[in-house]
Amino acid sequence: MRPTIRVQREAFDAAQEAAALTAGRTDIGAVVTFTGLCRDEGGRLAELDLEHYPGMAEAEIGRVADEALKRWPLLGLTIVHRHGGIRPGEPIVLVVTASSHRAAAFEAAEFLMDYLKSNAPFWKKEVLAEGTEGGWVGATDEDKRALARW
Repeated sequence: MRPTIRVQREAFDAAQEAAALTAGRTDIGAVVTFTGLCRDEGGRLAELDLEHYPGMAEAEIGRVADEALKRWPLLGLTIVHRHGGIRPGEPIVLVVTASSHRAAAFEAAEFLMDYLKSNAPFWKKEVLAEGTEGGWVGATDEDKRALARW
């Protein structure tokens, strides 16, 4: 089974992605979807600008997806990560995992999101509501601790 991995500028439809992953499948007993949204950070953020190196980002996400496939008995996996300008309330990332049973689907989704939050090859710059740049955003200590448990 090959995972579906896309890095794109356009928004995605989580329900449509999950439906595509499970279409015609009767062996899947659990589907977990996680959608990460851009927060407004208390009203101070106008946009989050995500940069990446095309090809490198997909390859690195694919490497971690392959690790998830080795660790859990997944029957399907889709990861979509956006780049470009993303406004508060808009989706940034989607992980869809499918398995025969829920535990594997939940655990794999959590593992993948911990990786994506901490180590995915994206550079995030804040654009503040007042019109100035807010600087680069990195992984927090909490993000790093979450990743370390895997």
